[in-house]
Amino acid sequence: MPPRLPPHLWIPKSPTTFGAPTESVGKHLTPSRNRKEVLSLYREILRTAKHFHWKDEKTGKPWNKYLKDKARAEIEEARNETDPLIIARLLVTGRDCVHQIQNRFNAATTAAWERIERDSSRRF
Repeated sequence: MPPRLPPHLWIPKSPTTFGAPTESVGKHLTPSRNRKEVLSLYREILRTAKHFHWKDEKTGKPWNKYLKDKARAEIEEARNETDPLIIARLLVTGRDCVHQIQNRFNAATTAAWERIERDSSRRF
């Protein structure tokens, strides 16, 4: 199976299409919109991270603390990025990763509850 690549983004009137100036990039990629998207993604990461209660075996640090610190570091690292395409790719990739983690966590939780139900029904 080939490696999975982030989705291709098409931006109307971008500098690479028909030589349009940089200012004509669509309103969906304005700095204020990017800030809102980044904050929304960061909040979603924090909400997701708080469900990871166990500790890392190597460091003994709780996973929720580690994930929060790592998310903060990633966002701080990309803070000065100005290219709208790179910002859009970072946001899409971040959202995709969070959604994959949420789906896996939900699947594991559902499987655990199903096993509990199955085991408890055998007792009676």
